[in-house]
Amino acid sequence: MKQIDRNGMRSHHDNAQDRLLRGLYTSAAGRMLLKPLVRPDVSKLTGKFLSTRLSCFLIRPFIRANRIDMKDYEKIRYSSYNDFFTRRLRPDARTICGDADTLISPCDCYASAYEITGDQTFDVKHTKYTLRSLLRSQKLARRFQGGYALILRLTVSDYHRYAYAVSGTQSKNYRIPGRLHTVNPIAGDYYPIYKENAREYTVIRSPRFGDVVQMEVGALMVGKIVNHQASGSVTRGEEKGYFEFGGSTIILLLQKECAAIRGDLLANTAAGYETQLRLGDAIGTSVR
Repeated sequence: MKQIDRNGMRSHHDNAQDRLLRGLYTSAAGRMLLKPLVRPDVSKLTGKFLSTRLSCFLIRPFIRANRIDMKDYEKIRYSSYNDFFTRRLRPDARTICGDADTLISPCDCYASAYEITGDQTFDVKHTKYTLRSLLRSQKLARRFQGGYALILRLTVSDYHRYAYAVSGTQSKNYRIPGRLHTVNPIAGDYYPIYKENAREYTVIRSPRFGDVVQMEVGALMVGKIVNHQASGSVTRGEEKGYFEFGGSTIILLLQKECAAIRGDLLANTAAGYETQLRLGDAIGTSVR
């Protein structure tokens, strides 16, 4: 995957996770092995084990293998692997940029930005998505014609708690059940990634940004998407929820002429690069 980090350095990472998924998705034997792994009951069973004290032995090897700098996180004794995976940052570890007119990244991630075209499709690593199939609502999809879709991909080593990208009043949470699949781009060549993924979204009515959809998408071996609030007033930077174990994705949908997206983010996406962001980084401004 081609990426640009926070210092502007370009890289092309092909880590162990990428190589494993390539083997699973590009061979007949791999795809046969994958079928039972993406079953919801297998995912739930794995999630239950990772929430027990028996799973603690996995923590230190995971930190070493993924070179996680733990200085950003609270210093506590973890009761399970999932307790570690959903670890909290120190209060001063992230900065919420700008003011209410600033659209922020709701998570640590690698980001891509796409204009939503007239045929209501956008591309994510060679995979086409329609807003209608993503939202399961033609009426809601029409509301975002000409706007932007921001794809925010979390890796397994990222901070897996996420915040609200804007302030406003949120609707109830809409949950779409599905078979859990990896969000790693290699899967896009063989499976419709989001169409089979469990996902949950809310519509946030923002005075500065109009209607904003914030969607969480589950991935391979993720047992749970946990959102804290059902509806009501929300504040940008306020914690919205967290993912349990696995790599996951957050999608933001923005209406036409409501936000100006960072020029470098749009240019990097057009050149085939994901842009590294941290929770609280500015990704756009209001134009209302």
